Amino acid sequence: MSTSGPDLETQKLIARVLTLHFQEGLSQAEIAKGMNLSTAKVNRLIKQGREMGMVEFIIHSPFQRLFELERALKTHWNLSECLVVETVSGNPDVILDMVGKAAANLLESAWPANGRIAITGGKALSAIADNISSKEPSGCEVVPLTGGVQGHHYTDVNHLATRIADKIFGRAHLLHAPLHTDAQDERDLLMSVRSVREVMDKAKSADVAVFGIGSVESDESTYYTAHPLTKDERAELYASGVRAEFLGHLIGESGALCDSDLNSRLVSVPLEQAKQIPVRIGVAAGQSKVEPISAVLNGGLITTLVVDETTAKDLLAFSGAGVLEPGE
Repeated sequence: MSTSGPDLETQKLIARVLTLHFQEGLSQAEIAKGMNLSTAKVNRLIKQGREMGMVEFIIHSPFQRLFELERALKTHWNLSECLVVETVSGNPDVILDMVGKAAANLLESAWPANGRIAITGGKALSAIADNISSKEPSGCEVVPLTGGVQGHHYTDVNHLATRIADKIFGRAHLLHAPLHTDAQDERDLLMSVRSVREVMDKAKSADVAVFGIGSVESDESTYYTAHPLTKDERAELYASGVRAEFLGHLIGESGALCDSDLNSRLVSVPLEQAKQIPVRIGVAAGQSKVEPISAVLNGGLITTLVVDETTAKDLLAFSGAGVLEPGE
């Protein structure tokens, strides 16, 4: 506690008010009435006591470590929101399901009535679709942000848009286009087709967007199910500076687009336009996602992150950031 500042009598008054408020649980109005002070005076005394260091909060909770991880991630990357779920299993499928459930709950609180939700495909969005529910009609539209992937029904963006829309009693818009074309001129022509352009325009004007975050190192990456590459070609991608896949785009460590021919053949909302969506939720879990998540965060591509505890710790360690001490 600071020894400078108010005189001794004022310090005693502050201490009495703090004790009544924080230890005995009296409201400011009750303290004011009992001590014959104005409520505004009590409020000022409490504020003064906190500024002098006379108040210290210690919260004992098994969830405190998760809150500290959330705070560290939010501070380091200036996120609007962060949600870290406990890693209770070594099974990646179980972990992803728990992260998907947390993201589903967060999404339900984030969408506006009669609003628009834009989504990507992938395993993380499939986990969200498994866990999402709505007791009342949301009136929301669900719109794909990218083209689809043939032969991978349960992670395909159109299938997931339909599943989520059905569960929230909303309406899905489908994008009848592949994720990649064979050449840039084919992509440009496809993007000019009215039915494709209209769905893309809806996605760009969404209120909320939910993204999976893809790895370019993992053999199980859904990016390679959409665009198969050999092991040598994958290694070459990484060596060229590619660190993540986001919205189908290959991005580098800073979150900027990489100079790759694959990006020129992509049917997707451009990154800069996706960044105009007000609420952008990124969902991922697992060691292979640490570097990709870092790239996405470095680029400011999402406003909200949902991850598991182990991934959060590894992400902070990878970035050189530590968990903040209480009060920092």
